Amino acid sequence: MVLLTYIFFILLFTYCKGYHECNQKKTDYGYVCVCDSSKCDTVPEIDVSTGKFQMFSTSSNKMGFTASSGTLKPSSNTNFGYKIDLQNSSVKQKVIGFGGAFTDSSGINIKSLPEGAQKNLLNSYFGSSGVQYSLGRVPMGGTDFSIRQYTYDDHDGDLELKYFSLQNEDHVYKIPLIKKAYKLSNNSLNLFASSWTAPPWMKNTDMYASGILKDEYYQTWADYYIKFFQEYKKSGVNFWGLTTQNEPVDGFVPSLVFPLNSLGFTTAQMKKWVSENLGPTIRKSEFKDLKIIAHDDQRTFLQIFSSVWEDDDSGKYIDGVGVHWYWDAFAPNSVLELAKSSKKDLFLLGTEACNGAPVKLGSWERGQSYIKSIISDFEYGAGGWMDFNLVLNQEGGPHVILNPLDSPIIVNNSTGEFYKQPMYYAMGHFSKFLRPDSVVLEVQNNLTANLKSVAALRPDGLTAVIVYNEGSESAKVEVISKGGSVLQTSVPAKSINTILF
Repeated sequence: MVLLTYIFFILLFTYCKGYHECNQKKTDYGYVCVCDSSKCDTVPEIDVSTGKFQMFSTSSNKMGFTASSGTLKPSSNTNFGYKIDLQNSSVKQKVIGFGGAFTDSSGINIKSLPEGAQKNLLNSYFGSSGVQYSLGRVPMGGTDFSIRQYTYDDHDGDLELKYFSLQNEDHVYKIPLIKKAYKLSNNSLNLFASSWTAPPWMKNTDMYASGILKDEYYQTWADYYIKFFQEYKKSGVNFWGLTTQNEPVDGFVPSLVFPLNSLGFTTAQMKKWVSENLGPTIRKSEFKDLKIIAHDDQRTFLQIFSSVWEDDDSGKYIDGVGVHWYWDAFAPNSVLELAKSSKKDLFLLGTEACNGAPVKLGSWERGQSYIKSIISDFEYGAGGWMDFNLVLNQEGGPHVILNPLDSPIIVNNSTGEFYKQPMYYAMGHFSKFLRPDSVVLEVQNNLTANLKSVAALRPDGLTAVIVYNEGSESAKVEVISKGGSVLQTSVPAKSINTILF
């Protein structure tokens, strides 16, 4: 009887704290956490009192967020291990946020789950007991992760956009889920829009894939953006920003080689469109405060397009620069310096990333790739980082062209389950603990190549230190706070850890 009472109170305490552990499953590539309508792991509550610290850990063989706590010391003269010294840290960039894209495929996969599993999935991303994504990317029309090719006005020659209309995909797979996510985030989800292609009749190829805008449709294409924001506003969805074009280089790749929805811009064309059409149209509209994000393409092309934000006419409309990660191996991290302007402060945002086919359920290496990319981007001033599809199925789709990809959450609609992969937890450490408006700190450390860190001062006054251990051995780490107090802890092998104090 005593044992049963003890178990009851343990379960009650866990329930009241709102924390649920990972239902871990072994896969061919590692481990995942399994969720369905009745169960899903959550993030333990933040509970840091004066003089204490709390650490959240995820490792290659233990998914989920495991919380532990300890006591800060007044000082330490011991040679405990690797040091992260915040005493004289200067402040760097502000955190914008982290998130993923509300693609058609994501919506289709989420809607394929039972209602309870849908709620658990959305809460995992956007709820207070989840990783609290604060950014969402919304495609303007179809992408490679739609089940058909479409735009919002496929009526040839509709110069006045009389036939502009949101599609079934918006009303079923995007807007309802965005509104649920917005509610779960306590109205703190910032959305930005990205276009993959203009309607084919506006282009010199008359195709969804490849091609550039015809000169006579530059203003019509800018007006198309306004129509999009107006229609979404009517549906109760507002935006924080937009990108000037998803991967403008793709528009110059022949459609037989790369049949992806795309629209090409040269540097000169982008300057002209932004300075004469998009920029003035946005700034004179009811959406004048939207953030305009240039580039939205690989970092390897920053050298080519940097003149867009350096130009006096187009640059005055640009608020930030977006980069994708797919060609990072062909350019050093230092090329991100080209995302800066000599004339104004611009934010840097990773606007798209994902691992390729096939789906490797439970791959820790794919989680590591996210961690390393985020940390390196933040070292060069990034304020946030965006995943691509929020959710895909076990085949890495659905998709309108053969382009299967991996995703942090994978749905198994035959069982009503979904699987949280290491990529989800990699993203989660940053999105959960580096909250928007946190200030990144420049720190001193003696970390080895296997250890990397990011530190930030949060709006609530807490300091967050993320420590990534790529090595096969655990590592002792000592963190010295700005006030000189010390915490000492050990981070597991192949793990990502967040320390709050």
